Amino acid sequence: MKVCRMYARAVMVAMAVLTAGAAGAQEGQKPFVPEVGQAGKDVVWVPTPAELVEKMLDLAKVTPQDFVMDLGSGDGRNIIAAAKRGARAVGVEYNPEMVSLSTRLAKEAGVADKAQFVQGDMYVADISKANVLALFLLPSNMLQLRQKFLDLQPGSRIVSNTFTIQDWTADEQTTIGDCSAWCTALLYIVPAKVAGTWKVPEGELTLKQDFQMLTGTLTGPGGPVAVTGRLRGAEITLQGAQQEIRGRVNGGAIEATQANGTPWRATRTN
Repeated sequence: MKVCRMYARAVMVAMAVLTAGAAGAQEGQKPFVPEVGQAGKDVVWVPTPAELVEKMLDLAKVTPQDFVMDLGSGDGRNIIAAAKRGARAVGVEYNPEMVSLSTRLAKEAGVADKAQFVQGDMYVADISKANVLALFLLPSNMLQLRQKFLDLQPGSRIVSNTFTIQDWTADEQTTIGDCSAWCTALLYIVPAKVAGTWKVPEGELTLKQDFQMLTGTLTGPGGPVAVTGRLRGAEITLQGAQQEIRGRVNGGAIEATQANGTPWRATRTN
């Protein structure tokens, strides 16, 4: 019996030591604080200046009706700022410590009901429901994501801190004055897909598309005429044969008006 009591006492002492050690380790743990330049899966972390965050959201005209996403959301500042404007917002971040940090910061900012953060790979994230992307990615990252951007609904807005999307000219850009680094916001508006052949009142319209820029040929009774144009989301402008047409792409149709006020309609044939 004496041996059993001694063994039991030894077990209790050992458990007390382990418990105290664990408590000491917890007390010694410091909260995670990200460091500028820290390595990530695809990019290093560099925060967007607060002033540029607001400039980007202004450029995208973010409202409470928008669904904003950030890929590689870091400490969550883009998403939290969008949520403060009333938008529903989701950040995708690979680093779980960053996810925890951004979740805590959203709660502290009082927007935890609108700002959500998920751990995941930005290249496989489902962005199909977003109509605004607020990003700070390298051109190489953007190039890998470019087709996913172009598959968003026409009129969706992509705002980028400084870096461009290869071969795609920004629709707008703005720069913060008296700024030393990360000063420029660029806006890309996802264009409708209109390349192909269309039946029009004059005959046939064939369009080629290079992002939002259009070229083509209008073939009518007088022969072929060169056409140029531009898209801004689903809004379309076409010029050719000394006339201008402005309208909107609606799936397989273009509903427009000529410069003289005459209605004009095109129907896709392929």
